[in-house]
Amino acid sequence: MKFSLAISLLATTGVRAFAPAQSGNIGSTTALGLKSGTKGTGEGWVDPSAPVISEESLRLTLEKSLEGSKFQKRLSLLGSTGSIGTQTLDIVDACPENFVVDALSAGNNAELMAEQVLKYKPKIASMGTAKAAEELKERLEAAGCKNMPEILFGEEGILAASTIDSADTVVTGIVGAAGLKPTIEAIKLKKDIALANKETLISGGPVINPLVKEHGINMLPADSEHSAIFQCLQGVPEGGLRRVILTASGGAFRDLTKDELFKMCEEDPRAVQAKATTHPNWDMGAKITLDSATMMNKGLEVIEAHYLFGASYDDIDVVIHPQSIVHSMVETQDTSCIAQLGWADMRLPLVYSVSWPHRLKMPYKPLDLAEVSQMTFMRPDHEKYPCIALAYEAGRAGGTMTAVLNAANEAANEMFREDIGLGFLDIPKLIESAMEAHKDDHKTTDITLDDILACDAWARQHVVEKSQSMKK
Repeated sequence: MKFSLAISLLATTGVRAFAPAQSGNIGSTTALGLKSGTKGTGEGWVDPSAPVISEESLRLTLEKSLEGSKFQKRLSLLGSTGSIGTQTLDIVDACPENFVVDALSAGNNAELMAEQVLKYKPKIASMGTAKAAEELKERLEAAGCKNMPEILFGEEGILAASTIDSADTVVTGIVGAAGLKPTIEAIKLKKDIALANKETLISGGPVINPLVKEHGINMLPADSEHSAIFQCLQGVPEGGLRRVILTASGGAFRDLTKDELFKMCEEDPRAVQAKATTHPNWDMGAKITLDSATMMNKGLEVIEAHYLFGASYDDIDVVIHPQSIVHSMVETQDTSCIAQLGWADMRLPLVYSVSWPHRLKMPYKPLDLAEVSQMTFMRPDHEKYPCIALAYEAGRAGGTMTAVLNAANEAANEMFREDIGLGFLDIPKLIESAMEAHKDDHKTTDITLDDILACDAWARQHVVEKSQSMKK
């Protein structure tokens, strides 16, 4: 099966298929005259939302580090019954003197939420629907709960959880655009964000980054790659960062050539579907596992890295590392490469996001390089993984284009997993179609949350309609 001309051009020549992004902040000159990036000009760089590579962030890190390990943080956990939520609560269990849970929000798993409420005694417990909230109340009453929280549901409940007065850190473990508004409201109340919701910056970066700067909060990455970069940047001065290098496992099809994958898609689509939803290294949700197979997850992480660390898209690279031991790297201006290593365990980045800049003693298996034995790296095949090129182009276009990319991918990803007749290679086609159709309405200035949400809804509907002609 052949891809469209636009995707082929993106993959093989890097041709700019969409309007170029504004260059943004070209980098402030330090006392030593240093600017970030491989060119040393700061071109294409923006102010980072994470507390890195600035005099202010260095002073803040030192100040917090000197507080010692006796700190205590009060958490609001959005998505408490999902993988991010349950692993965050594992951390609370391991370090009860450091963390207090003030609010929990979840979808419809009232049984697990009831167990969490009884154990952690939050002030607020929010469910996705009124029915789930009622079930939670009944379960807590039946269990003789003596510290009954305020039980809420829906958007009102998530907002109440994210803005609870007593919490100082909000862990955003909910998936999708639903995490945008609660994150914005938490930022406005000067709460730090342990960021596990990709959409916050991929879709909402043009809105979120200015708010982070305005309210002076800390945006702390909670996924493995961005946490790795964040950890590597501790102590790197302003102007000292040359390049960001994101590592990727390569996903389910990393051991197949492009031709072998395309042939398999044509001859055995059922086998492709089964393999695409099974990750070789990480235990993740179905959506992220499929994103790993298409490598759109890495494309999305490129966009997130741009907003988190300020790096120009020309200074963010992707390399496949099948062992998933090196979680990402940075290259400094003297060409030194600093990497963060560890087993494939999502709790490691989560710990740092809620404890930064401290290093808590955790009961995890230490890394044994002799056991790892070898580590390999290779460049991704952009023809085999056209989603990477599409993500770079959306990022360079900037503005609302990244919201369209993200929403189109989510919609295509979901339909593929629902087995409604879409092929694996239809996913990038649908995303490209949405991006192309958005060109006339593409907005790069004065972007609001309403603009982001409108683009999100439009892109999803576009993919649904466009997919009708692709179903087999």
